[in-house]
Amino acid sequence: MRPLALLSTLAVSALLLTGCGAGSSPEPTPSASADASGGDVCEQAVKPSALTDSVKIDGAFGKPSTATFTPKQEVKDLQRTVVSKGDGAEIKKGDYVSYALSAFDTTTGEKLGDLGYAAGEILPQNVLANPTLSQVIGCVPIGTRIAAAFPAQQSGPGAQVYIIDVLGTVDTAAWGEPQAPVDGMPTVKLAKDGEPGITIPEGDAPKDLKVSVLKQGDGAAVADGDTTLLQYYGVDWADGKSFDSSWKKGEPISIPGNTYVPGFVQALAGQKVGSQVLVVIPPALGYGEDAKAHELGGKTLVFVIDILATMHAPAAAGQ
Repeated sequence: MRPLALLSTLAVSALLLTGCGAGSSPEPTPSASADASGGDVCEQAVKPSALTDSVKIDGAFGKPSTATFTPKQEVKDLQRTVVSKGDGAEIKKGDYVSYALSAFDTTTGEKLGDLGYAAGEILPQNVLANPTLSQVIGCVPIGTRIAAAFPAQQSGPGAQVYIIDVLGTVDTAAWGEPQAPVDGMPTVKLAKDGEPGITIPEGDAPKDLKVSVLKQGDGAAVADGDTTLLQYYGVDWADGKSFDSSWKKGEPISIPGNTYVPGFVQALAGQKVGSQVLVVIPPALGYGEDAKAHELGGKTLVFVIDILATMHAPAAAGQ
């Protein structure tokens, strides 16, 4: 399946993040603005066109669909038609929205592929913080189906039509089943909004990586090379003080390929979406032993990680 225009403008906007190497600390996803919705998002919604109004769809909401339309129509601007309006909650500022799509070439009418109907294919996104997403998916309730037309990319695919299903939203805190605490690990107390507080036990820091599950989710498992949407709260074992927190920054984060420090990546591996994980990371799996090389060098770090969603890495050609 050749690259989809929507993937270069919407789905992959989940990957337009501040990337970092294995020795970097988590950085929040940059957005156009926390106020990109500009107040009334309905004013930003793009208009229907003869093309999007004419699309005939075969397939139930939430399932891959087929579409027919008159091919070779010119698409100069982004267009959308609300095909069927859902009866769920209206998308609001701060919501992370899950969606799926079927894509079609406007020149030939050929179907290019489906994405998002299986778990782990598209990362939920903060729609109202992304101008393009806001124009297409904004101002609709959950359960809505949209026909959208995207103009050709300057260096990429030609104009394409998408059938987009707005599937739901994800919580911004882990929702899994609480698990029994593990002896010897730090204790965690959650605020009403889910933000954790960490209390370090007495005694020396462990020499090896320690991982325990505080809440067990039942979603897709995080695989090697995934990009996860997560919340994190980190403290220094030595003094219990927080050195970094997505909660303090006001939004979950995602970094392409989960290029966090090794211990953080190992704590995510195989964990299921909806889970909350507690990890103690020794210096060798964090920022190294040298305190001069990094401000967190030589420190044992403790993280509480809420896994909100995961997007699997694309399969290599031929697989």
